[in-house]
Amino acid sequence: MAESAQYVTLGIAGELLAMPVERVREILEPKPVAQLPGAPRHLLGMIDVRGQSVPVIDLRCKLGFMPGENDSGTRIMVITAAVGGKETEIGVKVDRVHEVTVLDSDSLDPPPEAAAAWRAEHIAGIGRRNGKFVTVLDFELVFGADELAILDLA
Repeated sequence: MAESAQYVTLGIAGELLAMPVERVREILEPKPVAQLPGAPRHLLGMIDVRGQSVPVIDLRCKLGFMPGENDSGTRIMVITAAVGGKETEIGVKVDRVHEVTVLDSDSLDPPPEAAAAWRAEHIAGIGRRNGKFVTVLDFELVFGADELAILDLA
């Protein structure tokens, strides 16, 4: 019997992406972000989440897509990324949050050798849901040690 895992599916720039549900701490409506001078383009700034400062990354920009405007579906997903043995909370701005679903881990295709829209090392695998491709992101690699050093969180 194939091992199954739950994923939160989300959308950015018309693409269907997923992340393991155990990494998602909460999903927030967009809120004011305190900008940080000299920050990289994908780092929107900081938000307060129950008294804790959480950096917010625009996932569109981080993955090489053009920035998008906030609309009624825009959300900030607060996730936990384990990098270098340290758990760090990061806010991720996404266009849409769709659902929690199950993808058969045995049916995930390996990351493509040549990723057209983003770097292949960010991809844990490619799955399918309702006849559509779902790109499963590896958030430990998306927000690696270099990212945390930029955020001064390492």
